[in-house]
Amino acid sequence: TKHRLTEKALEDAVIRAMDDLKGAYSLVVMSSQKLIAARDPWGFRPLCLGSFEGGYVISSETCALDAIGAKFIRDILPGEVITISNGELKSDTSHCNKERKHLCVFELIYFARPDSVMDGHSVQTARQRAGAFLALEHPVQADIVIGVPDSGIEAAMGFARQSGIPYGTGFIKNKYIGRTFIQPTQSMRENEVRIKLNPIASAVRGKRVVLIDDSIVRGTTSIRIVRLLREAGAREVHFRSSAPKFLYPCYFGTDIDSSENLFAYKYTDEEMKRLLDVDSLGFLSVENVVRLTEDGDHDFCTACFSRDYPCPPPKVTKKDKFSMPVSGKG
Repeated sequence: TKHRLTEKALEDAVIRAMDDLKGAYSLVVMSSQKLIAARDPWGFRPLCLGSFEGGYVISSETCALDAIGAKFIRDILPGEVITISNGELKSDTSHCNKERKHLCVFELIYFARPDSVMDGHSVQTARQRAGAFLALEHPVQADIVIGVPDSGIEAAMGFARQSGIPYGTGFIKNKYIGRTFIQPTQSMRENEVRIKLNPIASAVRGKRVVLIDDSIVRGTTSIRIVRLLREAGAREVHFRSSAPKFLYPCYFGTDIDSSENLFAYKYTDEEMKRLLDVDSLGFLSVENVVRLTEDGDHDFCTACFSRDYPCPPPKVTKKDKFSMPVSGKG
């Protein structure tokens, strides 16, 4: 607001404001005459530019461009500000290359849709590579590989292809239920798991099952999912996470603001196995999570796994609102 009072043009106010902002943001600012897009200098979050019916369109993911029939032009650069006015496009790159690029790796693991492409890399391919790395890091003898819909599906396919264990559909997802780990209360997250997922008993009964999910955050959802498989008759359950262990707070967009309620931070591997009621447990390594792109040479933010923050975290943060403890009884 203060820069808008001193700058004649709205885009100049946005550019000036970026001098004061530290952290993750992808912005779209509109006035009656202008459309302005800005991406933070680290590129934590994706933002792309497309063309549509003689004009321009801004989106966080390329799949949204596909949905309306727009044509992808390019990714907006970290630190870039684009201004669109009267059909003309102007780019300001004065904040570009000031920081080393750090796209949030959880975008590829979980947030993004698999049909999107981010900074030139296919989300689907990245998730399948995660599954293949998991198969190499944590091999197991089993009868079927299943993925937790939706973000665990591609990783399960990659695990099955690498391991030679058949892939199968183990759960049907209720499309009308959203993401459970971001629900505001523990009871809401727990109650929605059964509504959200229904196991296919004929696919898992009496079998040794490899269960692939994108991550384990607070553990409650994972405990419930394993319980559904046990109730459906699975003989063994081998849990594999296509993300490393969540151990540290995230200050750049993922709703993790303390370590005290993170499952992998609170418990040892053996304790996690017991609480989850699984026969084995494996997480993707930090070393391989940064190799999810095909070129294997991409800078990612992995701070929630490694505590390697690309920019200094805030000194004061709000207390974690997810205060309910995780227990084996759900």
